[in-house]
Amino acid sequence: MQETILIIEDEPKVARLARDYLEKNNYRVLIAGDGQSGLAMARREKPDLLVLDLMLPVMDGLDVCRALRRESDVPIIMLTARAEETDRLIGLEIGADDYITKPFSPRELVARTRALLRRAKGRVYQSGIIRAGDLEMNTENHTLSLAGKAIHLTRIEFNILEILAEHPGQIFSRAQLLENLHGVAYVGYDRSIDAHVKNLRRKIEEDPANPKYILTVYAVGYKFREE
Repeated sequence: MQETILIIEDEPKVARLARDYLEKNNYRVLIAGDGQSGLAMARREKPDLLVLDLMLPVMDGLDVCRALRRESDVPIIMLTARAEETDRLIGLEIGADDYITKPFSPRELVARTRALLRRAKGRVYQSGIIRAGDLEMNTENHTLSLAGKAIHLTRIEFNILEILAEHPGQIFSRAQLLENLHGVAYVGYDRSIDAHVKNLRRKIEEDPANPKYILTVYAVGYKFREE
């Protein structure tokens, strides 16, 4: 079945370039030129992945991302022309799965799209349930509860938690987590892991500043608590 990609981008040349490369790779591509119409199209068409520009007329990309994350875990790649790291991290903190800085390589966009869609399909597990303290993860239906209360995670957040929780006490560097998530280590994107972990802690830790589940190993990376 052909997968659908929605591009929300107000620069026609950029949108057409991305569309052409994605269509050559057998994706069905839709385009919206502003945030408001893009959000409406996303709700109507239910695409398999979004390519979302940060700077959009009518409604900016951050607001579109926030709105979608309240109702969907559709994979989102954010496009940004801004060089500041804080802008990219804000996008990740509100739920974007990945980001690409303009000008970008269309081949890189296709590779990121393929990796995120592959990851979104999930993997098959034997046991399916991971329990730690008040946390209970079901890796088959991708649900998480904390003390019996359902917790919504983005797909990337769930995958990071799953990787760590399946190997309690094992230290993962940021590069290793990226490699597990995308299938290839993306040099220079280590800080994106920090943003996702920050989101995770905010959702599952009683005190995010003093976490008991996801622990930082100074100058190395992260590990999940050992019982």
